[in-house]
Amino acid sequence: MSTTSYNCTNDAQRAEGLAHAQKAIAAKQVIVMPTDTVYGIAADAFSAQAVATLLAAKGRGRNMPPPVLIPRIGTMEGLAVDISDDARKLAEKYWPGPLTLIFHAQPTLTWDLGETHGTVALRVPDDQLALDLLTITGPLAVSSANRSGQPAAQSASEARSQLAESVEVYLEGGMRPIEGSEPVPSTIVDATGLRLRVVREGAISLEEIKKMIPSVLGADVEPEVWEPVNLTKSDEPAESAESVEDAAPALRLEKSDEAEEASEEVVEAADASETASEEVPEPTEDSSAK
Repeated sequence: MSTTSYNCTNDAQRAEGLAHAQKAIAAKQVIVMPTDTVYGIAADAFSAQAVATLLAAKGRGRNMPPPVLIPRIGTMEGLAVDISDDARKLAEKYWPGPLTLIFHAQPTLTWDLGETHGTVALRVPDDQLALDLLTITGPLAVSSANRSGQPAAQSASEARSQLAESVEVYLEGGMRPIEGSEPVPSTIVDATGLRLRVVREGAISLEEIKKMIPSVLGADVEPEVWEPVNLTKSDEPAESAESVEDAAPALRLEKSDEAEEASEEVVEAADASETASEEVPEPTEDSSAK
């Protein structure tokens, strides 16, 4: 595969690079783009072939599915279900920015990001070049632009030294993070359970989130989910129950191993996509309730 690099600090090359990247994404190829943390390798989130190409370029398996970057908060509604008011509050405050939210994925979507356990990790990056690209391509599966186990790339040239011609287009936007400091990963919040749960602290601390959402859980607390209990006829709730409280006898709060596994994978996949030399898996599934 031939590969092309564009210096996107130049207006003319920026326009050419975005156009070429859009065509590459449509052709199920992968590209390298800057984000607000480090450089990422990106593919069409709705193309199983493209996502497989991304994972192969990194040398990563399906057990570490990539997070999905979106251009605006509104896109979240079409990709996720059971979005709680608390999750919306966090998105409205911190997007675009270093916050990754794990949701239950829309069951009607025909995508295959890997072993996600029915969840999806979403983020709106605080990087104008990334947002411009996402606006014309739609949601992108994005992981750190490096081979698994190698340092994350802070420039397109660093990414090219590792990924070479497995990538169609390299968009060079300067060093990331722009300040020149060490990359700080996004904070990952699992929003698939009864309460929000910070599964990885990054640029946003648990304490800061607690100021907005006092009920948020830390990573050291087991996820909480609603699970149906075996009922006898005597304690079966009325079918007309109009609230969770009405149906309480039919529910109990308990831990979900599958949900926990999903969250841990999301954290691993996320780490790998944003920080040096760590691999970050995909979303964790706590339950079908939010």
